[in-house]
Amino acid sequence: MSDRNLPVIQPGAGSQELAKVPVFARIGIIGLGLVGGSIALAARQIWPSSLVIGVDNKEVLEKAMVLHAIDVAADDLTVISEADLIILAAPVCQNLVLISELSDYVSSPTVVTDVGSTKRAISEAARCLPEHLTFVGGHPLGGAARQGIEHARPDLFVKRPWLFTPSSEDFGETLERLHQFVEAFKANPVSMTAEEHDALLANLSHLPQLTISVMLHVIGGSVGREGLALSGRGLADTTRLASSPASVWNDICSTNSDFIGGALDELIAALSDIRMNLKSTEAIDKVFASANKWRELLPPRGERQSGTPSVER
Repeated sequence: MSDRNLPVIQPGAGSQELAKVPVFARIGIIGLGLVGGSIALAARQIWPSSLVIGVDNKEVLEKAMVLHAIDVAADDLTVISEADLIILAAPVCQNLVLISELSDYVSSPTVVTDVGSTKRAISEAARCLPEHLTFVGGHPLGGAARQGIEHARPDLFVKRPWLFTPSSEDFGETLERLHQFVEAFKANPVSMTAEEHDALLANLSHLPQLTISVMLHVIGGSVGREGLALSGRGLADTTRLASSPASVWNDICSTNSDFIGGALDELIAALSDIRMNLKSTEAIDKVFASANKWRELLPPRGERQSGTPSVER
């Protein structure tokens, strides 16, 4: 990030009348992909009087300005010095670097959160923050099949869980403000420990992603282009997650390898059991009955966003 023609102030920014008193008056978002961009759009829509500051590379910032997603754009961290809330929405491992740099730019009391799909590593990295920077890990479980600022939308988090992982009860007031912040997006805030989060997401999100990607890798390698051309809608629906970029998942796997490894071990054991009992109606009936039972407990489709749980950036 070297271009110095920024920051750019959105023409007419701040001219709208106050609709609601913002939970945070100045919101800094580092990383304007699908999730960061959607937070920006929602914040500007809900709190016209707030200032939304975006930090990313110049190309992404230009798209964000065209979408009216941000008020101030910059390609370095200097611009976040006056933010009341800083949201780390870059890739998981990049956020680990960013959090160590925040104190060089922010000297006043500021709340810091993130949107990454793993929480233990970022929570540990946050221990280096000075007292005036209060970190609470966050993870909105809303996403879409396509990534990037161009696919951002302000309703991405409606009726979706937004997980928070406070490190202690001392963050009660801060956590309450963050809950209010995401409730304004019509999201449902849920709090748990970082370890509980990583164990849960290893099963709810990380295992399905890896399983589907490996499955289509095997299928495609076996039947090729001509074979896939004969597939039904079921295969396309089942393998939607296979469109996810590896760049996102490398960070997730490396920062949650123990819980993901355990989940994969259980899956491999179950598949091995089926493999050894393909001629046993009892074994197949048992797995299908269990799967049908758990499938019925999933939230109705209308209460779930289509697409991958939030793992953008």
